Amino acid sequence: MKETETIFLSLINQHKAIIHKISKMYMNGAEDQRDLFQEIVMQLWKAYPSFKGNSKFSTWMYRVALNTALVYFKKDNRKVDKTPLNENIDVVDVNENEGKEEKLAYLYTAVQELNAVEKALIFLFLENQSHREIAENLGISEVNARVKLNRTKEKLQFIIKKNGYEF
Repeated sequence: MKETETIFLSLINQHKAIIHKISKMYMNGAEDQRDLFQEIVMQLWKAYPSFKGNSKFSTWMYRVALNTALVYFKKDNRKVDKTPLNENIDVVDVNENEGKEEKLAYLYTAVQELNAVEKALIFLFLENQSHREIAENLGISEVNARVKLNRTKEKLQFIIKKNGYEF
């Protein structure tokens, strides 16, 4: 294998959880999630020669992955499937309390009702990104990121309550 490929695969392997989370945020079914995951990796590989190292790889990866998810979501003109999420969420630590898995399933179900930009905002917020980092990743101002994030959190709370579950 070429050295560039080896480095790229190593970086993808280190940060693959980011791609999994984005795939789950934007796609409801397991097959659609796998397709989006593959599309993101392909776009990352295509864009990798342009990565100059001016930022952390994970920051660059967030931006490419989110942009890919947004384009993929729009391109296929997929409709949100509002059926309950019945799959096991692999993000949950098995040793954690059982209620956490249920809460996470409700969160992913509620997130499916958000638009693509709102999903990106919530994802970056859940990844503990600062308002500045969110703004950089989405290509908006920091003030705009803060306002949009607050509105999106309120909308998500409303969706969760509407569906009969509160955290």
